[in-house]
Amino acid sequence: MTIKLDVLQCGSCEPLKLGFHGAALGLAVVMGAYNAAAWLSRREHHLAVNAVLYAVLTACEQKHVAHHLAELRRPRESNDAPTTVAIVDTPSPADLAA
Repeated sequence: MTIKLDVLQCGSCEPLKLGFHGAALGLAVVMGAYNAAAWLSRREHHLAVNAVLYAVLTACEQKHVAHHLAELRRPRESNDAPTTVAIVDTPSPADLAA
């Protein structure tokens, strides 16, 4: 069974995708900072692991946010407007010499 969802297509619903990844980035930063601070205070192994995992998640989400920002800034080609082609008649060198 194949379902075509617009939200899954590149270039479609980019503001929505950017919002979700931006929120995930913000949460990853806050949770990573908390776990790093807690590890510095208590030196529990799981806090260090969490801090590293959130740092990796922060890097991944930053890449997603950058991708969606770039997609929003990319100029779009309109499929609705007809393509106009200008044909210019340039004189040949023989015509110019005459």
